[in-house]
Formats: sequence, structure tokens, C-alpha cells
Amino acid sequence: MKFIDKIKEKLSGLVEALSRYPLTVAFLMAAVVINAMAIQQEVDYTRYLLTFLMGAFLGITLQGAWERFYDRTSVRIVAMALCLTLTLGYFLIVRQYTSISMEIGIRSSVAIFAVFIAFTWIPVIKSEIRYNQSFMATFKALFNALLFSGVLFIGITLIITAIDLLLFDVSDKAYLHSLNCVGMLFFPIYFLSLIPIYPGLSNKNRPPEKVVNDREKLVRSCQCPKFLEVLVSYIVIPLLAAYTIILIIYIVGNITGDFWSDNRLESMLVSFAIVVIFIYILASSLENKVAEWFLKIFPKVLVPIVLFQIVASVLQIQEVGLTHGRYYAILFGIFAAVSGLWMSFMPARNNGVIAALLIGFSLFSIMPPVDAFTISRGNQVNRLTNTLVENKMLENEQVNPNGSVSEEDKKIISDAVDYLAMMAYTKEISYLGENFDVYEDFYSTFGFYRYEDNQYRQNSIYLSLNQQSPIDISGYETFMVLNYYQKKEKWDPLIGNFESGGKTYRLSREKTAEQGGALVLVDETGQELMRIDMKAVFDHFTTSLSGNYQTSKDSMNADEASFTIENDQAAISLIATSLAIEKTEAGTINNGDFYVLITIK
Repeated sequence: MKFIDKIKEKLSGLVEALSRYPLTVAFLMAAVVINAMAIQQEVDYTRYLLTFLMGAFLGITLQGAWERFYDRTSVRIVAMALCLTLTLGYFLIVRQYTSISMEIGIRSSVAIFAVFIAFTWIPVIKSEIRYNQSFMATFKALFNALLFSGVLFIGITLIITAIDLLLFDVSDKAYLHSLNCVGMLFFPIYFLSLIPIYPGLSNKNRPPEKVVNDREKLVRSCQCPKFLEVLVSYIVIPLLAAYTIILIIYIVGNITGDFWSDNRLESMLVSFAIVVIFIYILASSLENKVAEWFLKIFPKVLVPIVLFQIVASVLQIQEVGLTHGRYYAILFGIFAAVSGLWMSFMPARNNGVIAALLIGFSLFSIMPPVDAFTISRGNQVNRLTNTLVENKMLENEQVNPNGSVSEEDKKIISDAVDYLAMMAYTKEISYLGENFDVYEDFYSTFGFYRYEDNQYRQNSIYLSLNQQSPIDISGYETFMVLNYYQKKEKWDPLIGNFESGGKTYRLSREKTAEQGGALVLVDETGQELMRIDMKAVFDHFTTSLSGNYQTSKDSMNADEASFTIENDQAAISLIATSLAIEKTEAGTINNGDFYVLITIK
């Protein structure tokens, strides 16, 4: 009976969520339909999907505001009308774009995030319920909804697979459709069914027994489960303490060196700040010595660490310019520092201010003209323009190619153009033109090839042969294909046998002690006619033998892609169809595919 009662309670919660958030449910159903159309037709409906998601989040937030501060049905209707108006306004903004760019996607994501934080904060403004309790209830609801949705999707997937294997063929899109229904409809509705009704003026119009039941549900929702208390207090906090000690040791040991230029550390420090603030809010609901110790010490540790991160990020702007990513890193650092100061001196029960700050900073970052994208775009355009002017490459709104500029300026130009192209800003730059393509037009525009840095900030090169480029085969009599992968565990040493002048010859690859291995050409008696050091082949495509790799070129002609070697007995030309020369901390890795042309003298 208890199981049946539990099922009834869950079903009643789902029904109540439908009536409590009718506009949100309507938006979610519309999102499911439009997503199903996108899956079935393979058409991009992202702008509509984002619009419906925005409307859904606005719906739950405005419903929470009505429950907290109002009791009249007419005000609820006004709130719904406001939700529809704001959603329509958002749609009118995004519909003017032919496609959803990275900028629009990030702006929308930040806006939805801010609305969601408001959803957790507004119901407890000036309430007897503290923000950390609302946060706990929301966190538990998210966790439970994810768990149930995950189990449901796995079950549906197994059923579809069984039907496909045992009964009849099922389209592969069935899995995406089921994920769409579970993730876009069941998950959010089940999540909303677990959100309690907080004390507010709307309770005046509810039956007394319903208010009592809601109060009981609120108490249960805000309580921290024993499992979570143990996890946070005795596993997460000790691990975070150890991680903090490592960070402090590194910062102190490198305060005059690598700390200020290590880009990897920036993301680690931002992640550290996010985790500390997140655990602080959760720990505010706990009552044990470990949680008390964490609440007293960690906010004070957080402030100097994020201040160091802010300074390091600002200094790195001088090297690579300001991007929206670094803007957010700096802005979040400021938010974390202010929050850390607040947490250090104010009681934990006042941590609703953290939510208000987060909403404010989020909205600040997407509101022109101080938003992340307006500022980063202006910075990168100015950086590019100034560098071109300094090198006399920009005159009368025309770019004059110049391959002799310094490596430093080449990198500045490459980085700026790469960023502007990634963000779809190049069409707004008059001297590049609306049709500028970073892959096709970079070399012809600037006179050199663009840089592509890997995660270790060391130059790598990626080249490919223009398939339309003619290959001169005069003077050669044999054609082969070579696939060379340096780190491949097993490879067939034989590339191929061929005949010339009535004799048989063999071309094979050989692993050597030197980096790169070798190609070996022998005759039918086993006499070696030619040996090609593959490291020399790959070095041919660099600007120097010291390892300063040439910029990537996405479309080489046959002459640029060729490496030729000959002696008194044979001539071999290797024409690279694709190359990847990657530098990592562990060393250089050379991979490539080649056409091989051979002649025997």
C-alpha cells in the first residue's frame, strides 16, 4: 500500500505542476514538437527552441514571484501576459539572424541561467525561508529528476533496442525522439512537481488543509538528506581542502613566474571558485563541525585566490587580447571576490545576496554596451587594425599582404582573425569584406599562414593538399600511397612492390631509434638503393629545424606539398595529402598521408 500511495503522490505532484505552471508546460510541449521536427527533418530550428525554453524559464520565475508577493488571479494573468510579451520580444531579436551564432547562443544561455537563479531566489525574498534552504530544495529536485529521467530513458532505450532486434526494424531517430520527450518534457515537469510552494500571499486563497500539506512538503524539501550531508562534509570538503592546499603551494611557488602566464590555471581557479561557492550554499544547511569549519575558513581563502586570478587574467589580456571567455573569467572573479567578502563577514543565512549578485553580474555581461561581446569584439578589431597599420598593411581600407612581418605580429593577426571569424564578426570589418573566409582567404589576404595553437600554447601545423591542384608525374614511373602514423602500435612494414626494367623493387617503412622512422627502397637482391628519414620529411614543412612550426595551411598546391630526394640509383617524391605535426609536452608527433612517386635510374 505504501508503494501505491507513493505512486499516487508522484502522479498528483505531476498534475499539480501542470496546473501550477500552465504556460511553462505549454512552452515545453512546443519545444518538444519543434525539436521532433528538427530531428525528423534535419532542419535547424534553434531560434524557435531557444524561444520556447526562454518562455518556459520566464514562466516558472514569474509564477514564483506571483506566489510570493500577490494573491489576486488578475495579477497572475498579468504575469502570464508579461511572460508572453518578453518571450515574443526575445523571438523578435533572434529571428533577424539567419543562424544562431555563438554569441546569440551564449547570450541566451546566460539569460536563461540568470532567470533560473531568480527562480530559486525570488520565492524566499524577505521570507522566513532562507536562500540556502531554497537552494537545497532545488538541488534535490534536480538530482531526483535527473535520476528518474535517466532511468526512464535507459528503460525506453532497452525497449526500442529489443523491438529492433527481435520484432522489426526501428529507425535510429527513435532514440533521439525518446530522449527529446524525456529530456524536454518529463524531466522539467517532474522537476517542477518537486518544487515546494513557499510561504507567500497566494496562500491566502488556498484551503487551510492544503496549506498545511504544502508546509510539510516544504519542510521535507528543505531538509538535507543524510547521504548528502555525509558526502559534502566528509568527502567533498576534505578533497576541496587538499585541492586548495595544492593551489596555494603552486601560487606561492610561482608567484614571480609561471602563475601569471599559465592559461590552464585560469580555468582551474574559476572552477575552484564555482565549487567553493556551490558547496558553501549547500553547507549552510548542515550542522556539523566540518561544515562550520568550512563556512568560517573557505570564504577567506577564496578572496585572495580569485584576486590573483583576476590580476593574472588582466595581464594575459596584454598578450592575447580580450575575448568573451576572458571577460567572463574576470567578471566571475570579481563576483567571487565580492561574494567571498560577503560570506566572510555576514551570517550564512544572508546568502541570498549571492544569488542577487550572480543575477546582476549575469545581466551586466549581456547588456550592451558593456557586455562581453561588444567589448571583446572592439578589443580584437582594434588589436588587428593597429597591428596592420603598424606594419603598413592597411591603406585605404585595403589589406596589403606582407609575409615578412615579425612572428609576434603574425600571431597577433592570426589570433585576432581566428577569434573574429569564430564569432562571425569578420563580415562587419570593412577591409575584410562580407565574404571573407578564414580558411580560404587568409593567406591571400595577409601573405602568411595563420597560427593554430594547441593546449600547450606551442605551434602545431596542419596541412592538406588542394584536391584541384594538378600533380606533375612526368619523369616518374610508379605511384604508391603511404599512410604514416608515428604512434601507431602495429604497422605493416611493406608499402608495396613494383617492377621496373624487368626487375622487382620493394618500398617499405622501418622503425628507427631516431624520431620519425625511415622509408627504405631495395632491389630484388635486397640491396638498399635509397633511405628517406621521415623526420626530415616533416621538418621540410616547418619554417626552421628548431621546431618553430609554420602556421597551418588548409589548402596546399602540389608544389608546396612535395618533398623530393634522389641519388644515382633512384628518385622519390613524397606529396603530402594531409599532415599533422603536433607539439605536446611529451614531444612532437608526426602523422601524414602521402602520394609516393618513384623512378629507377
